Amino acid sequence: MRYSHLTSLIFSAALAASVSAQSVKTGIDAWQRSDYATAVAVWRPLAEKGDADAQFNLGQAYRLGRGVSINLAAAQTWFERAAEKGHLDAQTTLGLMLFQNGNRTGGLRWIKLAAEKSEPRAMLVYGTALFNGDGVGQDTTLGYAYVARAAAQGLMAARDTLTQLDGMLSPDERKKGQALAAARAKAAPPPPGAKSPAKASVKAVKPAAPPAARVVQAAPKSPAPATGNWRIQLGAFSQRSSAEALFRKVTGKLSGRQAYYLPAGTVTRLQVGPFESKAAASAACQAVGQACFPVAAK
Repeated sequence: MRYSHLTSLIFSAALAASVSAQSVKTGIDAWQRSDYATAVAVWRPLAEKGDADAQFNLGQAYRLGRGVSINLAAAQTWFERAAEKGHLDAQTTLGLMLFQNGNRTGGLRWIKLAAEKSEPRAMLVYGTALFNGDGVGQDTTLGYAYVARAAAQGLMAARDTLTQLDGMLSPDERKKGQALAAARAKAAPPPPGAKSPAKASVKAVKPAAPPAARVVQAAPKSPAPATGNWRIQLGAFSQRSSAEALFRKVTGKLSGRQAYYLPAGTVTRLQVGPFESKAAASAACQAVGQACFPVAAK
């Protein structure tokens, strides 16, 4: 009798888990049909019960304004709940959102965790921060290694950044960075995407192109001169010529903006602006394809 009761409990638990997973996928199916209201309605009760995939997806809905009104505070709350459970996409998205909004300390906390799990976007941003010494102690070798690993996973922005770093380091420094990248890659968890088919079937939704990034692309066509008290900072460099080279590369995506080369001890910080608001500067960081963050002009 006890054995029968135990079997019944195990079967009920397994059935409940199956229903939860299927419900998350039901929401994903609705989202992919552009039925965002239904997707949100499916995910909300699951998110409130602690399902990390549903929490992340609900955060994306609030971030993008699909099925609900845009609410970045609500998006951050749901991302945080999922990130605390170890959800990799939530850790990455939350970290990038905080970092791009100027909260480098909070953003890098999550970006570092995601980078240690081999998430390519996180490795690019954290590696660049390490290389520049922005928000973390400077470590050019480790920074190069993270960017190299992101590039090896096919992230185009990482490949572009790696090309820049190759031009700034000596052959011996590059060799050390490559060796460290190989060692870290061997010891690290499998990169995102190396999951079983069963897990992939309930993978969290990751919209590829946020609306803000598409809006910014049209901004350079405006003939009006740029004004405002905000800039974006693209890095700190031991040689001013390196900062100038980076500005030449990105200036086509920042038409109407100018470069500011600011001495800071032994390095030169590259800032570009002006922008009319912090939001506009954050959007420019998304469009430029280079790790950066908004700063108020002094």
